[in-house]
Amino acid sequence: MNEPENTLAHPAGPGAEADPQDNRRQVLYWRLLARLFDPEEQAALESASLAVVEDIGLPPALLDPGASVDSVVQRHPELAAEFDGLMVPEPDADTDGDDTRDRPAEVRRAALVSKVLLNVFSTGTGAVSAGQLARWQSDAGWLERALGCTPGDLRGGRPGGGRGVSPTGSGGNGMTPDLSRLIPQFGPELGALEGDLVKRMHLREVLADPALAARLTPSMSLIEQLLRDKNNLSGVALANAKALIRRFVDEVAEILRTQVEKATVGAIDRSVPPKRVFRNLDLDRTIWKNLTNYSPEEERLYVDRLYYRHTARKTTPQRLVVVVDQSGSMVDSMVNCTILASIFAGLPKVDVHLIAYDTQALDLTPWVHDPFETLLRTNLGGGTDGTVAMALAQPKIAEPRNTVVVWISDFYEWRGEPLYESMAALHRSGVKFIPVGSVTSSGRGSVNPWFRERFKDLGTPVLSGHIRKLVHELKTFLT
Repeated sequence: MNEPENTLAHPAGPGAEADPQDNRRQVLYWRLLARLFDPEEQAALESASLAVVEDIGLPPALLDPGASVDSVVQRHPELAAEFDGLMVPEPDADTDGDDTRDRPAEVRRAALVSKVLLNVFSTGTGAVSAGQLARWQSDAGWLERALGCTPGDLRGGRPGGGRGVSPTGSGGNGMTPDLSRLIPQFGPELGALEGDLVKRMHLREVLADPALAARLTPSMSLIEQLLRDKNNLSGVALANAKALIRRFVDEVAEILRTQVEKATVGAIDRSVPPKRVFRNLDLDRTIWKNLTNYSPEEERLYVDRLYYRHTARKTTPQRLVVVVDQSGSMVDSMVNCTILASIFAGLPKVDVHLIAYDTQALDLTPWVHDPFETLLRTNLGGGTDGTVAMALAQPKIAEPRNTVVVWISDFYEWRGEPLYESMAALHRSGVKFIPVGSVTSSGRGSVNPWFRERFKDLGTPVLSGHIRKLVHELKTFLT
């Protein structure tokens, strides 16, 4: 780290004229790299960066590692709009015409980008307090906003939509890195960082203190830890843990319910006579059909028949059997699918059954309408033996052609071949069999290649990715 001054003096190579704005931008990014990879402060970079920040009219607090983005924005509210969408490529950005770039604006953007990246990716070591976790979650939310997403989207667990940023979009804000194209990689990394912070936090002590517990923001990483540790909690700590789980479940359920409502409107069923009430009266059609009864002398229309709109939707009674791998690698899917199953269970004429398994299987159908109670009965971790779940699922299939079986797992099984044969038999019997490798917000998931190839040959390829894909698949069959 003793070479930056020479490098910065000639950024375009020997003999080239250095652009002072490019030099400033490089100073800020050199400082970012130094802070991320070297715990020792580099005095020359710090002083140079401070001079740059002050010269462009930004607050020195941007360079304070101890200051959260929230605190900077509270003191300087005008910066909030600049952080929002900071790393989203501009649609009309000119990546070739360097001379058209606003270099002073690039320096300003580099300072803001450095702040949010450093706060999120420099997490230190040692124990973590509830306040530190809350601050990191807030900073991670600013990073997600900078990438054009809703806070919580990339870390998983809240399957809300972003703001239309294309992960592979080209362009960018001049020389500022187009980090939006890295969104698929950011999500899992943010989730891993948050999970590490949660593990480093003395969670039981925090939960035992209502004031500290109130500072926690529920996230997938935190919910996973709470579900793993719930049997070791009691009293106030258990009550606070349950409150956090319920809060998270309610937030995710609200988002998923909206997605299901948008996706599950069936076609108009013309075989059902329209309900003859005033709100269904089709006035335009009634007038049109009775025009022959119009009396010019009396200037009056005589109506022989009223016409009503059809409002009934086509619905077919269906049975949905959801089988979820509750081993440690499938926590996100377990939470999302438990909530999704409860939403479909609330639809008319849909009979939903829920089974969770590791090396043992548990029929959670009696609690399927309440995802909170369902999750409290899960036991995360352990091995994976899908044959025990199949033994519970098969008796539930009374009418194969009227049944959907959704099997969510990474399919790393102890007894792979017997399980696959029983799944293939279900498919041949007429069951709509949907193997799912991941139903998460980030879409991250590893699927056993052996199973993946065989499902593909069977004509039932593994569905992986965002939970919206599963909602769409189920909508197609259930409506």
